[in-house]
Amino acid sequence: MKKKILLFADVGIDDIVALIYGYLSDDIELVGVVADYGNVPRKRAIQTANYLMTYVPEGKKFPIIGGAEIPMTAQEPTYYPEIHGEYGLGPIIPDKLIDTTENFFEIVNIIQQYDGELTIVSIGRLTSLATMYILYPGLMDTVKDVYVMGGAFWVPGNVTAVSEANFYSDPVAARLVMNYGKNLTIIPLNVTDYSIVTPEMVDYIDSKGRTELLKPLLDYYYSFYKKRNPEIQGSPVHDAITMMAPLFEDMFTFRELPVFIVTTEGRINQGQSITDIRPYTKFGEDAKKHRIAFGFDYNKFYRRFMSVMTGEVFE
Repeated sequence: MKKKILLFADVGIDDIVALIYGYLSDDIELVGVVADYGNVPRKRAIQTANYLMTYVPEGKKFPIIGGAEIPMTAQEPTYYPEIHGEYGLGPIIPDKLIDTTENFFEIVNIIQQYDGELTIVSIGRLTSLATMYILYPGLMDTVKDVYVMGGAFWVPGNVTAVSEANFYSDPVAARLVMNYGKNLTIIPLNVTDYSIVTPEMVDYIDSKGRTELLKPLLDYYYSFYKKRNPEIQGSPVHDAITMMAPLFEDMFTFRELPVFIVTTEGRINQGQSITDIRPYTKFGEDAKKHRIAFGFDYNKFYRRFMSVMTGEVFE
């Protein structure tokens, strides 16, 4: 049976790679995308998500839902066109810009429709997901499982020395999700930083013709990363590996630990994800335990990613 996945995304390059993977996978049924602010403003995220739907044939389309526009911190969002492009599509400017009507309540309908079978994968800011826990906590308890790309545990962040972008950009929302989420798995920078797709992999995928978008997106993405770190061998596809996680849990090593999110604004530790491995102390009453991925098998990632993206079997 296919995994029914509702995706929360801020529709940048790696979000789109995750979407392409989900669409091409025989094991995933995408039932909707919630398009949030993050890598680009909310309006452009929605327009880009609708643009991507032009590649999806009739009968396989799924709803695009307008998500959050600003974080719960009330801080002005920071966008990243230098990393993801003006529309989150790298060098591509969509020729048709279609907005989505206000349809946030559609999330409720989707959860009810797939009662007990739905997996939520959150690969962007957590504002919309946190809003669901505020408005519909009982309904959210019926979601089978939740996978969140976010955090950095005992490793460097990618916005500050200690904070990862999704948690940093709305730490209040991240803390809400950590406090109220059930059956929640965190896929942090500990593993996503190493989910590298090399230029050689990109060229081979492109030669197979299953997706024409991947190469221009990841070439653009790699150019940014290469300037920042000349030693990097490819693009880390943070969001694609999170999309793969519900299918391939054997790809990871997990630990279940309490998680606390620092919500202090304007400091280096804003959005820091903290856990505690000491067995002899209580780590805060509101630090709920969640499953965290601390390691992963790159060879399994490589074979499974390449198999789906090329339509070939990689052993």
